[in-house]
Amino acid sequence: MPPVSLYVTLCPPLLLAAAVWTPSPAHAAPAFTPCQIGAQDSPLHLQAKCTTLTVPEDRANPNGRKIGLHIAVLSARVSRPAADPLFFIAGGPGQAATEAFVEEAPAFDRIRSDRDIVLLDQRGTGESNPLNCPASPDTGTNLAATQIARQVQVCLKQLSGDPRFYTTSVAVQDLDAVRAALGYGSIDIYGISYGTRVALEYLREFPQHVRSMILDGVLPADLVLGPGVSLDAQRALDRIFARCAQDRACNQAFPDLPGTLAALEKRFAHQRVTVQLRDPLSGAPRSGQLSWPDITGAVRLMSYASETAALLPLLLHQAGVEHDYAPLMAESIIFTDEVTGGIAYGMNAAVLCTEDVPFYTQAPATDKAMQDTYVGVTPAAMLAKTCRFWPRGVLAPDFKQAVVSDKPVLLISGEDDPITPPANAAHAASTLRNSLSIVVPGQGHGNAYRGCIPRLMARFVERASVKHLDTACVKSIRPFPFFTSFTGPGP
Repeated sequence: MPPVSLYVTLCPPLLLAAAVWTPSPAHAAPAFTPCQIGAQDSPLHLQAKCTTLTVPEDRANPNGRKIGLHIAVLSARVSRPAADPLFFIAGGPGQAATEAFVEEAPAFDRIRSDRDIVLLDQRGTGESNPLNCPASPDTGTNLAATQIARQVQVCLKQLSGDPRFYTTSVAVQDLDAVRAALGYGSIDIYGISYGTRVALEYLREFPQHVRSMILDGVLPADLVLGPGVSLDAQRALDRIFARCAQDRACNQAFPDLPGTLAALEKRFAHQRVTVQLRDPLSGAPRSGQLSWPDITGAVRLMSYASETAALLPLLLHQAGVEHDYAPLMAESIIFTDEVTGGIAYGMNAAVLCTEDVPFYTQAPATDKAMQDTYVGVTPAAMLAKTCRFWPRGVLAPDFKQAVVSDKPVLLISGEDDPITPPANAAHAASTLRNSLSIVVPGQGHGNAYRGCIPRLMARFVERASVKHLDTACVKSIRPFPFFTSFTGPGP
Protein backbone atom coordinates (compact mmCIF):
# COMPACT_ATOMS: atom_id res chain seq x y z
CA MET A 1 0.00 0.00 0.00
CA PRO A 2 1.20 3.55 -0.67
CA PRO A 3 1.69 5.95 2.22
CA VAL A 4 -1.23 8.20 3.13
CA SER A 5 0.62 11.08 1.44
CA LEU A 6 -0.11 9.54 -1.96
CA TYR A 7 -1.27 12.36 -4.25
CA VAL A 8 -3.97 11.93 -6.36
CA THR A 9 -7.86 14.11 -11.13
CA LEU A 10 -10.92 12.52 -12.03
CA CYS A 11 -11.51 11.15 -15.54
CA PRO A 12 -14.10 8.62 -16.72
CA PRO A 13 -12.93 4.98 -16.69
CA LEU A 14 -11.67 3.52 -19.94
CA LEU A 15 -12.17 0.01 -21.29
CA LEU A 16 -9.32 -1.90 -22.85
CA ALA A 17 -9.33 -0.99 -26.51
CA ALA A 18 -9.75 -3.75 -29.04
CA ALA A 19 -6.90 -2.43 -31.15
CA VAL A 20 -3.73 -3.81 -29.55
CA TRP A 21 -0.27 -3.07 -30.91
CA THR A 22 2.03 -6.02 -31.53
CA PRO A 23 5.31 -6.20 -33.44
CA SER A 24 4.98 -7.20 -37.05
CA PRO A 25 6.41 -10.61 -38.03
CA ALA A 26 9.23 -8.85 -39.84
CA HIS A 27 10.13 -6.75 -36.78
CA ALA A 28 13.84 -7.21 -36.07
CA ALA A 29 14.85 -8.32 -32.61
CA PRO A 30 16.18 -5.38 -30.57
CA ALA A 31 19.95 -5.05 -30.22
CA PHE A 32 21.41 -5.67 -26.76
CA THR A 33 24.34 -3.94 -25.05
CA PRO A 34 26.17 -4.91 -21.84
CA CYS A 35 24.71 -3.24 -18.75
CA GLN A 36 24.63 -3.33 -14.99
CA ILE A 37 21.33 -3.70 -13.13
CA GLY A 38 20.32 -2.88 -9.57
CA ALA A 39 19.08 0.07 -7.55
CA GLN A 40 21.33 3.13 -7.80
CA ASP A 41 21.76 3.43 -4.03
CA SER A 42 22.35 -0.30 -3.50
CA PRO A 43 25.76 -2.00 -3.39
CA LEU A 44 24.22 -5.04 -5.11
CA HIS A 45 24.49 -5.09 -8.90
CA LEU A 46 24.54 -7.73 -11.63
CA GLN A 47 25.97 -7.79 -15.13
CA ALA A 48 23.37 -8.30 -17.84
CA LYS A 49 22.55 -7.29 -21.40
CA CYS A 50 19.96 -4.58 -21.94
CA THR A 51 17.80 -3.15 -24.66
CA THR A 52 14.78 -0.93 -25.16
CA LEU A 53 11.55 -1.75 -26.96
CA THR A 54 9.51 1.22 -28.18
CA VAL A 55 5.73 0.89 -27.83
CA PRO A 56 2.75 3.28 -27.97
CA GLU A 57 1.79 4.83 -24.65
CA ASP A 58 -1.87 4.53 -25.68
CA ARG A 59 -2.25 1.19 -27.42
CA ALA A 60 -5.57 2.32 -28.93
CA ASN A 61 -3.58 5.02 -30.76
CA PRO A 62 -0.51 3.25 -32.20
CA ASN A 63 0.58 6.37 -34.08
CA GLY A 64 0.56 8.53 -30.96
CA ARG A 65 3.18 9.15 -28.28
CA LYS A 66 5.77 6.40 -27.80
CA ILE A 67 7.56 5.21 -24.67
CA GLY A 68 10.53 2.90 -24.19
CA LEU A 69 10.37 -0.35 -22.23
CA HIS A 70 13.62 -1.20 -20.48
CA ILE A 71 14.59 -4.89 -20.77
CA ALA A 72 17.48 -6.77 -19.19
CA VAL A 73 18.41 -10.39 -19.87
CA LEU A 74 20.57 -12.52 -17.59
CA SER A 75 21.91 -15.23 -19.86
CA ALA A 76 21.79 -18.89 -18.87
CA ARG A 77 25.07 -20.42 -17.78
CA VAL A 78 24.97 -23.11 -20.45
CA SER A 79 25.81 -22.65 -24.10
CA ARG A 80 22.44 -23.99 -25.27
CA PRO A 81 19.77 -22.70 -22.88
CA ALA A 82 16.22 -23.95 -22.77
CA ALA A 83 13.95 -22.36 -25.36
CA ASP A 84 11.63 -20.87 -22.73
CA PRO A 85 13.11 -18.20 -20.41
CA LEU A 86 11.84 -17.16 -17.00
CA PHE A 87 10.25 -13.70 -16.87
CA PHE A 88 10.56 -12.09 -13.42
CA ILE A 89 7.71 -9.67 -12.54
CA ALA A 90 8.24 -7.32 -9.62
CA GLY A 91 5.75 -6.13 -7.01
CA GLY A 92 4.67 -2.81 -5.61
CA PRO A 93 2.79 -1.72 -7.59
CA GLY A 94 5.67 0.49 -8.67
CA GLN A 95 8.82 -1.61 -8.28
CA ALA A 96 11.22 -2.05 -11.19
CA ALA A 97 12.14 -5.64 -12.07
CA THR A 98 15.76 -4.68 -12.85
CA GLU A 99 16.09 -3.36 -9.29
CA ALA A 100 13.95 -5.84 -7.34
CA PHE A 101 15.48 -8.96 -8.87
CA VAL A 102 19.03 -8.30 -7.72
CA GLU A 103 18.32 -8.98 -4.05
CA GLU A 104 16.38 -12.12 -4.99
CA ALA A 105 18.93 -13.38 -7.54
CA PRO A 106 20.42 -16.25 -5.44
CA ALA A 107 16.98 -17.88 -5.28
CA PHE A 108 17.02 -18.22 -9.07
CA ASP A 109 20.56 -19.60 -9.53
CA ARG A 110 19.29 -23.12 -10.25
CA ILE A 111 16.77 -21.85 -12.79
CA ARG A 112 19.38 -19.65 -14.46
CA SER A 113 21.73 -22.59 -14.84
CA ASP A 114 19.94 -23.65 -18.03
CA ARG A 115 17.53 -20.86 -19.01
CA ASP A 116 17.68 -17.11 -19.50
CA ILE A 117 16.00 -14.77 -17.04
CA VAL A 118 14.23 -11.75 -18.53
CA LEU A 119 13.56 -8.60 -16.53
CA LEU A 120 11.11 -6.03 -17.87
CA ASP A 121 10.69 -2.77 -16.00
CA GLN A 122 6.91 -2.45 -16.13
CA ARG A 123 5.81 0.78 -17.79
CA GLY A 124 5.91 3.57 -15.22
CA THR A 125 8.79 2.00 -13.23
CA GLY A 126 12.58 1.90 -13.33
CA GLU A 127 13.80 2.97 -16.76
CA SER A 128 10.46 2.39 -18.53
CA ASN A 129 9.22 5.99 -18.43
CA PRO A 130 8.87 6.08 -14.62
CA LEU A 131 5.90 7.90 -13.11
CA ASN A 132 7.58 9.38 -10.08
CA CYS A 133 5.56 11.54 -7.73
CA PRO A 134 7.46 13.01 -4.76
CA ALA A 135 5.81 12.75 -1.36
CA SER A 136 3.64 15.62 -0.19
CA PRO A 137 4.81 17.61 2.86
CA ASP A 138 1.22 17.51 4.13
CA THR A 139 0.16 13.99 5.11
CA GLY A 140 -2.77 14.84 7.35
CA THR A 141 -5.89 12.71 7.09
CA ASN A 142 -8.27 15.65 7.48
CA LEU A 143 -7.33 17.47 4.30
CA ALA A 144 -10.18 19.23 2.52
CA ALA A 145 -11.14 18.06 -0.95
CA THR A 146 -9.71 21.24 -2.45
CA GLN A 147 -6.34 20.56 -0.80
CA ILE A 148 -6.25 16.98 -2.05
CA ALA A 149 -7.23 18.10 -5.57
CA ARG A 150 -4.45 20.69 -5.50
CA GLN A 151 -1.88 18.08 -4.48
CA VAL A 152 -3.10 15.81 -7.27
CA GLN A 153 -2.66 18.53 -9.85
CA VAL A 154 0.86 19.24 -8.63
CA CYS A 155 1.71 15.55 -8.90
CA LEU A 156 0.15 15.02 -12.33
CA LYS A 157 2.05 17.95 -13.79
CA GLN A 158 5.31 16.25 -12.78
CA LEU A 159 4.51 12.90 -14.36
CA SER A 160 6.24 11.88 -17.57
CA GLY A 161 3.15 10.15 -19.00
CA ASP A 162 -0.62 9.83 -18.92
CA PRO A 163 -1.36 7.60 -15.91
CA ARG A 164 -4.51 6.19 -17.55
CA PHE A 165 -2.25 3.99 -19.67
CA TYR A 166 -0.10 2.53 -16.87
CA THR A 167 -2.43 -0.13 -15.49
CA THR A 168 -2.07 -3.92 -15.36
CA SER A 169 -4.31 -4.42 -18.41
CA VAL A 170 -1.85 -2.39 -20.50
CA ALA A 171 1.24 -3.87 -18.87
CA VAL A 172 0.38 -7.42 -19.95
CA GLN A 173 0.19 -6.20 -23.56
CA ASP A 174 3.73 -4.86 -23.11
CA LEU A 175 4.84 -8.16 -21.64
CA ASP A 176 3.63 -10.07 -24.67
CA ALA A 177 5.15 -7.51 -27.03
CA VAL A 178 8.52 -8.10 -25.34
CA ARG A 179 8.09 -11.87 -25.57
CA ALA A 180 7.37 -11.61 -29.29
CA ALA A 181 10.16 -9.11 -29.98
CA LEU A 182 12.71 -11.38 -28.29
CA GLY A 183 11.51 -14.34 -30.33
CA TYR A 184 10.16 -16.57 -27.55
CA GLY A 185 7.25 -18.89 -28.28
CA SER A 186 6.38 -19.71 -24.68
CA ILE A 187 7.71 -18.45 -21.38
CA ASP A 188 7.88 -19.35 -17.70
CA ILE A 189 6.80 -16.60 -15.30
CA TYR A 190 7.61 -15.75 -11.70
CA GLY A 191 5.58 -12.99 -10.07
CA ILE A 192 5.87 -11.67 -6.55
CA SER A 193 3.19 -9.71 -4.66
CA TYR A 194 1.52 -7.28 -7.11
CA GLY A 195 3.57 -9.06 -9.80
CA THR A 196 1.36 -12.11 -9.26
CA ARG A 197 -1.60 -10.02 -10.43
CA VAL A 198 0.29 -9.11 -13.61
CA ALA A 199 1.25 -12.76 -14.10
CA LEU A 200 -2.34 -13.97 -13.69
CA GLU A 201 -3.64 -11.33 -16.09
CA TYR A 202 -1.05 -12.41 -18.63
CA LEU A 203 -2.21 -15.99 -18.15
CA ARG A 204 -5.78 -14.88 -18.82
CA GLU A 205 -4.94 -12.87 -21.95
CA PHE A 206 -2.14 -14.99 -23.46
CA PRO A 207 -2.49 -18.58 -22.16
CA GLN A 208 -0.96 -20.00 -25.33
CA HIS A 209 2.40 -18.42 -24.43
CA VAL A 210 2.58 -19.61 -20.81
CA ARG A 211 4.53 -22.79 -20.11
CA SER A 212 4.56 -22.58 -16.28
CA MET A 213 3.99 -19.97 -13.59
CA ILE A 214 5.15 -19.32 -10.01
CA LEU A 215 3.11 -16.96 -7.82
CA ASP A 216 4.84 -15.81 -4.62
CA GLY A 217 2.58 -13.82 -2.25
CA VAL A 218 -0.62 -13.99 -4.29
CA LEU A 219 -2.74 -10.96 -5.19
CA PRO A 220 -5.38 -11.92 -7.79
CA ALA A 221 -7.28 -9.09 -9.46
CA ASP A 222 -10.69 -10.31 -8.27
CA LEU A 223 -9.60 -9.59 -4.68
CA VAL A 224 -9.62 -5.89 -3.80
CA LEU A 225 -6.45 -4.50 -2.25
CA GLY A 226 -7.17 -1.96 0.46
CA PRO A 227 -9.84 -2.77 3.08
CA GLY A 228 -8.22 -6.08 3.95
CA VAL A 229 -4.75 -4.64 4.49
CA SER A 230 -5.43 -3.64 8.10
CA LEU A 231 -7.09 -6.96 8.89
CA ASP A 232 -4.27 -8.99 7.32
CA ALA A 233 -1.67 -6.91 9.14
CA GLN A 234 -3.45 -7.53 12.45
CA ARG A 235 -3.67 -11.26 11.73
CA ALA A 236 0.08 -11.43 11.07
CA LEU A 237 0.96 -9.44 14.19
CA ASP A 238 -1.32 -11.61 16.33
CA ARG A 239 0.50 -14.68 15.03
CA ILE A 240 3.89 -13.12 15.79
CA PHE A 241 2.75 -12.27 19.33
CA ALA A 242 1.40 -15.81 19.74
CA ARG A 243 4.73 -17.29 18.64
CA CYS A 244 6.50 -15.12 21.22
CA ALA A 245 4.08 -16.30 23.92
CA GLN A 246 4.88 -19.91 23.03
CA ASP A 247 8.64 -19.25 23.19
CA ARG A 248 9.81 -19.47 26.78
CA ALA A 249 12.61 -16.89 26.52
CA CYS A 250 10.52 -14.43 24.50
CA ASN A 251 7.49 -14.77 26.74
CA GLN A 252 9.60 -14.31 29.86
CA ALA A 253 11.16 -11.13 28.48
CA PHE A 254 7.97 -9.70 26.97
CA PRO A 255 4.97 -11.20 28.76
CA ASP A 256 2.25 -8.83 27.51
CA LEU A 257 2.94 -7.63 23.98
CA PRO A 258 -0.73 -6.79 23.16
CA GLY A 259 -0.89 -4.66 26.31
CA THR A 260 2.40 -2.98 25.45
CA LEU A 261 1.15 -2.07 21.97
CA ALA A 262 -2.13 -0.78 23.41
CA ALA A 263 -0.22 1.45 25.84
CA LEU A 264 1.80 2.88 22.95
CA GLU A 265 -1.35 3.59 20.98
CA LYS A 266 -2.91 5.37 23.94
CA ARG A 267 0.12 7.58 24.43
CA PHE A 268 0.62 8.42 20.74
CA ALA A 269 -3.02 8.60 19.66
CA HIS A 270 -3.16 12.40 19.87
CA GLN A 271 0.44 13.50 20.15
CA ARG A 272 3.92 13.19 18.70
CA VAL A 273 7.03 12.66 20.79
CA THR A 274 10.37 14.28 20.02
CA VAL A 275 13.11 11.64 19.84
CA GLN A 276 16.88 12.19 19.82
CA LEU A 277 18.84 9.51 17.99
CA ARG A 278 21.60 8.83 15.53
CA ASP A 279 20.42 8.52 11.97
CA PRO A 280 20.44 4.77 11.20
CA LEU A 281 21.53 5.47 7.62
CA SER A 282 24.24 8.10 8.15
CA GLY A 283 25.12 7.86 11.85
CA ALA A 284 24.70 11.62 12.27
CA PRO A 285 22.83 12.95 15.32
CA ARG A 286 19.25 13.92 14.52
CA SER A 287 16.00 14.83 16.17
CA GLY A 288 12.61 13.69 14.94
CA GLN A 289 8.93 13.52 15.75
CA LEU A 290 7.55 10.03 16.32
CA SER A 291 3.81 9.54 15.70
CA TRP A 292 1.40 6.62 15.90
CA PRO A 293 1.32 6.29 12.06
CA ASP A 294 5.14 6.07 12.16
CA ILE A 295 4.90 3.26 14.70
CA THR A 296 2.21 1.31 12.88
CA GLY A 297 4.02 1.72 9.56
CA ALA A 298 7.24 0.35 11.02
CA VAL A 299 5.47 -2.54 12.75
CA ARG A 300 3.60 -3.53 9.59
CA LEU A 301 6.68 -3.43 7.37
CA MET A 302 8.79 -5.31 9.92
CA SER A 303 6.11 -8.03 9.86
CA TYR A 304 6.98 -8.74 6.21
CA ALA A 305 9.98 -10.95 7.07
CA SER A 306 10.65 -13.23 10.02
CA GLU A 307 14.14 -11.72 10.42
CA THR A 308 12.72 -8.26 11.15
CA ALA A 309 9.63 -9.63 12.91
CA ALA A 310 12.08 -11.23 15.34
CA LEU A 311 12.98 -7.73 16.55
CA LEU A 312 9.42 -6.51 17.05
CA PRO A 313 8.83 -7.75 20.64
CA LEU A 314 12.08 -6.15 21.79
CA LEU A 315 11.47 -2.82 20.03
CA LEU A 316 7.88 -2.59 21.29
CA HIS A 317 9.02 -3.40 24.83
CA GLN A 318 11.74 -0.74 24.68
CA ALA A 319 9.22 1.85 23.53
CA GLY A 320 6.14 0.82 25.51
CA VAL A 321 7.73 -0.23 28.80
CA GLU A 322 11.17 1.41 28.92
CA HIS A 323 10.02 4.56 27.07
CA ASP A 324 13.09 4.33 24.84
CA TYR A 325 11.74 5.30 21.43
CA ALA A 326 14.99 5.66 19.50
CA PRO A 327 15.29 2.01 18.31
CA LEU A 328 11.70 1.94 17.02
CA MET A 329 12.07 5.32 15.34
CA ALA A 330 15.31 4.18 13.70
CA GLU A 331 13.46 1.25 12.16
CA SER A 332 10.71 3.61 10.99
CA ILE A 333 13.31 5.76 9.23
CA ILE A 334 14.96 2.75 7.59
CA PHE A 335 11.74 1.29 6.26
CA THR A 336 10.34 4.63 5.12
CA ASP A 337 13.52 5.28 3.17
CA GLU A 338 13.46 1.81 1.59
CA VAL A 339 9.80 2.00 0.59
CA THR A 340 9.79 5.55 -0.77
CA GLY A 341 13.02 4.92 -2.65
CA GLY A 342 11.81 1.78 -4.41
CA ILE A 343 8.28 2.69 -5.53
CA ALA A 344 7.14 4.85 -8.47
CA TYR A 345 4.10 6.34 -6.75
CA GLY A 346 2.50 7.74 -9.90
CA MET A 347 2.35 4.24 -11.33
CA ASN A 348 1.27 2.90 -7.93
CA ALA A 349 -1.71 5.27 -7.90
CA ALA A 350 -2.50 4.52 -11.56
CA VAL A 351 -3.01 0.87 -10.60
CA LEU A 352 -4.75 1.18 -7.23
CA CYS A 353 -7.07 4.01 -8.25
CA THR A 354 -8.28 2.03 -11.28
CA GLU A 355 -8.16 -1.60 -10.18
CA ASP A 356 -8.99 -1.52 -6.47
CA VAL A 357 -10.43 1.62 -4.89
CA PRO A 358 -13.43 1.87 -7.29
CA PHE A 359 -14.46 -1.59 -6.08
CA TYR A 360 -14.59 -0.81 -2.36
CA THR A 361 -18.02 -1.88 -1.10
CA GLN A 362 -17.83 0.17 2.09
CA ALA A 363 -16.20 3.45 3.02
CA PRO A 364 -13.05 2.54 5.00
CA ALA A 365 -13.79 5.19 7.62
CA THR A 366 -17.00 3.36 8.60
CA ASP A 367 -15.53 -0.14 8.71
CA LYS A 368 -15.68 -1.32 12.34
CA ALA A 369 -13.41 -4.32 11.73
CA MET A 370 -10.67 -2.07 10.35
CA GLN A 371 -11.10 0.37 13.23
CA ASP A 372 -10.31 -2.42 15.67
CA THR A 373 -6.89 -3.14 14.15
CA TYR A 374 -3.60 -1.50 15.10
CA VAL A 375 -3.26 -0.08 11.56
CA GLY A 376 -6.79 1.30 11.62
CA VAL A 377 -8.70 2.93 8.77
CA THR A 378 -6.32 5.78 7.98
CA PRO A 379 -4.29 4.29 5.06
CA ALA A 380 -7.31 2.92 3.19
CA ALA A 381 -9.42 6.00 3.97
CA MET A 382 -6.74 8.38 2.72
CA LEU A 383 -6.25 6.30 -0.42
CA ALA A 384 -9.99 6.38 -1.07
CA LYS A 385 -10.00 10.16 -0.65
CA THR A 386 -7.09 10.74 -3.01
CA CYS A 387 -8.38 8.37 -5.69
CA ARG A 388 -11.47 10.54 -6.10
CA PHE A 389 -9.22 12.98 -7.92
CA TRP A 390 -6.98 10.55 -9.78
CA PRO A 391 -7.67 9.62 -13.44
CA ARG A 392 -9.24 6.19 -13.91
CA GLY A 393 -7.34 4.12 -16.43
CA VAL A 394 -7.57 1.24 -18.86
CA LEU A 395 -9.31 -1.81 -17.40
CA ALA A 396 -10.10 -5.01 -19.32
CA PRO A 397 -13.83 -5.93 -19.19
CA ASP A 398 -13.13 -9.23 -17.39
CA PHE A 399 -10.40 -7.89 -15.11
CA LYS A 400 -12.30 -8.44 -11.85
CA GLN A 401 -13.18 -12.04 -12.67
CA ALA A 402 -11.19 -15.02 -11.42
CA VAL A 403 -8.57 -16.41 -13.80
CA VAL A 404 -9.45 -19.93 -14.94
CA SER A 405 -6.63 -22.06 -16.34
CA ASP A 406 -5.22 -25.57 -16.75
CA LYS A 407 -1.62 -24.34 -16.99
CA PRO A 408 0.78 -25.55 -14.27
CA VAL A 409 0.96 -23.00 -11.46
CA LEU A 410 2.93 -23.16 -8.22
CA LEU A 411 1.61 -20.85 -5.49
CA ILE A 412 3.79 -19.87 -2.50
CA SER A 413 2.54 -18.12 0.64
CA GLY A 414 4.03 -17.15 3.98
CA GLU A 415 2.00 -18.42 6.92
CA ASP A 416 2.32 -15.02 8.65
CA ASP A 417 2.19 -12.81 5.54
CA PRO A 418 0.74 -9.40 6.55
CA ILE A 419 -0.34 -8.33 3.05
CA THR A 420 -1.05 -11.43 0.91
CA PRO A 421 -2.08 -14.17 3.36
CA PRO A 422 -2.43 -17.85 2.40
CA ALA A 423 -6.18 -17.35 1.93
CA ASN A 424 -5.39 -15.32 -1.20
CA ALA A 425 -3.54 -18.24 -2.74
CA ALA A 426 -6.33 -20.65 -1.81
CA HIS A 427 -8.81 -18.31 -3.51
CA ALA A 428 -6.75 -18.11 -6.71
CA ALA A 429 -6.02 -21.85 -6.73
CA SER A 430 -9.74 -22.68 -6.73
CA THR A 431 -9.90 -21.81 -10.45
CA LEU A 432 -6.34 -22.84 -11.36
CA ARG A 433 -7.06 -26.49 -12.03
CA ASN A 434 -3.44 -27.59 -12.42
CA SER A 435 -1.96 -25.86 -9.39
CA LEU A 436 -0.21 -26.62 -6.12
CA SER A 437 -0.20 -24.28 -3.13
CA ILE A 438 2.63 -24.19 -0.57
CA VAL A 439 2.45 -22.41 2.79
CA VAL A 440 5.83 -21.67 4.40
CA PRO A 441 5.68 -21.96 8.23
CA GLY A 442 6.23 -18.80 10.28
CA GLN A 443 7.24 -16.67 7.31
CA GLY A 444 6.02 -13.37 5.91
CA HIS A 445 5.88 -11.87 2.44
CA GLY A 446 7.94 -13.29 -0.43
CA ASN A 447 9.57 -16.68 0.11
CA ALA A 448 11.44 -17.62 -3.05
CA TYR A 449 14.76 -17.70 -1.15
CA ARG A 450 13.59 -19.70 1.90
CA GLY A 451 15.05 -23.12 2.67
CA CYS A 452 14.31 -25.63 -0.08
CA ILE A 453 11.98 -23.28 -2.04
CA PRO A 454 14.63 -22.42 -4.69
CA ARG A 455 15.13 -26.14 -5.37
CA LEU A 456 11.38 -26.72 -5.59
CA MET A 457 10.95 -23.79 -7.99
CA ALA A 458 13.75 -25.04 -10.23
CA ARG A 459 12.32 -28.56 -10.30
CA PHE A 460 8.86 -27.21 -11.07
CA VAL A 461 10.09 -25.03 -13.94
CA GLU A 462 12.22 -27.86 -15.34
CA ARG A 463 9.23 -30.21 -15.51
CA ALA A 464 6.51 -27.58 -15.99
CA SER A 465 4.38 -29.74 -13.73
CA VAL A 466 3.19 -29.80 -10.13
CA LYS A 467 2.71 -33.56 -10.24
CA HIS A 468 5.01 -35.55 -7.96
CA LEU A 469 6.61 -32.34 -6.65
CA ASP A 470 7.75 -33.34 -3.16
CA THR A 471 7.17 -30.36 -0.87
CA ALA A 472 7.77 -32.13 2.45
CA CYS A 473 10.98 -30.16 2.96
CA VAL A 474 8.97 -26.96 3.42
CA LYS A 475 7.82 -28.15 6.85
CA SER A 476 11.39 -27.90 8.13
CA ILE A 477 11.63 -24.15 7.42
CA ARG A 478 11.56 -22.19 10.66
CA PRO A 479 11.11 -18.47 11.43
CA PHE A 480 14.06 -16.49 12.74
CA PRO A 481 14.32 -16.72 16.57
CA PHE A 482 13.17 -13.72 18.61
CA PHE A 483 15.67 -11.18 19.95
CA THR A 484 15.37 -10.90 23.73
CA SER A 485 18.12 -8.25 23.85
CA PHE A 486 20.05 -6.18 21.35
CA THR A 487 22.87 -8.72 21.50
CA GLY A 488 20.71 -11.31 19.76
CA PRO A 489 18.18 -14.12 20.28
CA GLY A 490 17.88 -15.87 23.59
CA PRO A 491 19.54 -19.27 24.19
